[in-house]
Amino acid sequence: MKWIGNRVSFIDEKNRTTIVIYPESNTLMQGLMGAWVAMWLVIGATVIWALFTLALTGQEKIILYIFLSFWVYYAVRVSRAFLWLLWGKELIKIDEVSLTYKKSIKKYGTARPYYFENIHKIALDIPKDRSFQTVWEASPWIRGGERISFEYFGKVVKLARKLNEKDAKLLFQLITKKIEERIKKVK
Repeated sequence: MKWIGNRVSFIDEKNRTTIVIYPESNTLMQGLMGAWVAMWLVIGATVIWALFTLALTGQEKIILYIFLSFWVYYAVRVSRAFLWLLWGKELIKIDEVSLTYKKSIKKYGTARPYYFENIHKIALDIPKDRSFQTVWEASPWIRGGERISFEYFGKVVKLARKLNEKDAKLLFQLITKKIEERIKKVK
C-alpha cells in the first residue's frame, strides 16, 4: 500500500488500482460535532415531548410542527456529517473497463461504475485561497468540497472530498494516468 499525503492510500495491482480517501481526523472536531448532534437530538426530543404532553393552542402546535420540520432536516444533515467524520471513506477502483466510485460510511454505500468510453472532461477543481468556497468547505458539517470531477452522460460526477491542493493534484495525476493505461491496454 502506498500513500498520497495522510488521507489517501492506494494499491496498484496488475489489473486494477484501488484508492481509499479517508476524511480528516481531528479528535476535537469530532467531539464538538458529537456534542452538537447530541444537543440537537435532545432539543428535538424535548419539543416532541412538549407537543404531545403540554396543553397547547392550535397556533403553538403549528409553530412546533414548523420547527420540527426544520429540526428533522438539520438533524439528518448534521448526523450524516458526523457519521462521515467518524467512519466515512471514499473508495475508487480503476479496473480494465471502468472507474468504480463508492462513498461509504462503514460498509454502507453504493458502488457506481463509470465506464471509460463515457467519461469526459476530467478536471481538477481547487478553490482559490481566502475565497468564500474555501471557508465554507473548511466547515466540519459540510461533507462536500470535491476536488476531482468528470462528465458522465451529461452529469457531473465529483469525488475526493476536502483534499488539500498537493494531495488533490497527485491523486488527479494518478487517476488520469491509470485510466490512460487501462484504455491503452484495451485497444
